[in-house]
Amino acid sequence: MQQATSGRPAPSTASQVDALSGLAPETQEFLKALGSPTRQRIMTLFARGAELSVGEVAERTGISQATASQQLTLLRRGRVVTSRRDGKTVYYRADRDGTLAALAELQSYLATCC
Repeated sequence: MQQATSGRPAPSTASQVDALSGLAPETQEFLKALGSPTRQRIMTLFARGAELSVGEVAERTGISQATASQQLTLLRRGRVVTSRRDGKTVYYRADRDGTLAALAELQSYLATCC
């Protein structure tokens, strides 16, 4: 690793990290999406097929609607939740297929790398 002028290692660039990880970008987004305690708490709301609006997620987790919307966007990007629009309201639910695909790739990666 390159040394910074302060004697500490220079931070890796995103492209170096992506090239070294061996995981598809979608699976990397999946892992990032689950990396937050707030997003993990949100995911518990979607047990047993629950479908909730941003407002319902915000109310049940005690966060603002803006924060809930941002967190749900990251979860959707990571294929952890999916959404559908009904008029002006967007409803979210767990994305079983996206989660299973990411977990399958992660399992395959771990079986070959470690």
